[in-house]
Amino acid sequence: MFKAIAFSKNILTFVVPLITCCCLNSTVYSQSVVTQTGVTRVVVDAGHGGLDPGSVGKNLKEKDVNLAVALLVGKMITDSFPSVEVIYTRKKDVFVAIGERSNIANKNNADLFISIHANSISKATAKGSETFVMGTQGSAANMEVAKRENAVITFEDDYTSKYEGYDPNSPESFIMLSLMQNVHLDQSLQMASLVQEELGTYPITVNRGVKQALFLVLWRTAMPSILVEMGFLSNPDDEKILASKAGQEQIARSIFRAFKNYKLYYNRLNELTNATAVPAKPVEEKVKESVAEPQKSSKITYRVQIKSGKTKLPLNSKEFKSFNDVSVFYSNNLYKYAVGNFSSREEAQKYCTDVVRKKIKDAFDICVENEKIVPLKK
Repeated sequence: MFKAIAFSKNILTFVVPLITCCCLNSTVYSQSVVTQTGVTRVVVDAGHGGLDPGSVGKNLKEKDVNLAVALLVGKMITDSFPSVEVIYTRKKDVFVAIGERSNIANKNNADLFISIHANSISKATAKGSETFVMGTQGSAANMEVAKRENAVITFEDDYTSKYEGYDPNSPESFIMLSLMQNVHLDQSLQMASLVQEELGTYPITVNRGVKQALFLVLWRTAMPSILVEMGFLSNPDDEKILASKAGQEQIARSIFRAFKNYKLYYNRLNELTNATAVPAKPVEEKVKESVAEPQKSSKITYRVQIKSGKTKLPLNSKEFKSFNDVSVFYSNNLYKYAVGNFSSREEAQKYCTDVVRKKIKDAFDICVENEKIVPLKK
């Protein structure tokens, strides 16, 4: 459990220049090829490896299941999209430093970074999948997950200088990370939401949602980035699924389907952008004047998602007693419940931060077009 710590002048003196540096570096890559040529290059990162086993279950090491699923995800992407270049941070049981993982993604100008992990906690009853993005809207439990994953750097020589003085056991270090800006947060949240929609259906059916936490492996990636916790090795049911070939393939297919939906959306967006950028050729011949058919207007609103599941709940359910404006949508085989109704995303985000997250920490804003959930619009 971490307590709030007041900033000292020394901490601010250390952190502010670092923030400026990181933000400037990120903007070099912020003109992402995602919005120019679609999704053409993805980095698949199998967490841990070599001398770092990661979490250890009764019969399974995290590094092994991470690698197995990562290779399956990459193969599925290559088989279905031969034009997409898949880059792995590791393809065998070797140790790769956290900083090198993000370097691989950055130097290859990747469009997307997917880091694959398995979870563990002292309570064997905890189970299910969750997907993280780099951010500060997290609970103490989220911070514990990040602390455990970030501890990997202690396997590296001189890690304090490599990671700008970061210490996985220091609350001040989390304060430092919390000030970093993630220019790709929206796209990261979109990909994370797609992953959870797929993972939360089968074979590990407990959907723990999309969360934010301060992960070093996501800190320096200069593109949309997510970290997937597939399930809990500390839970016997989850571990059994994660250890089986069938379970690994089903989980990999869920992550692949999320990637497919993400890619198709941005490829289509790119096509539309390019189409509108090319001026139409002037028509020289005279054509018969006609009255154009009126275009059907598209109504777009922004709301805050608070829950999703396979079973439809009545809107007056006790789970929604804190809200009086709950609406339900059916998307990707899940019922999704949202509150609020705003004309701008800024209003929805403010409502989410100021009101909803005080009751539901993992709530996030969504876009609704003609009463259907669609990818968030800028």
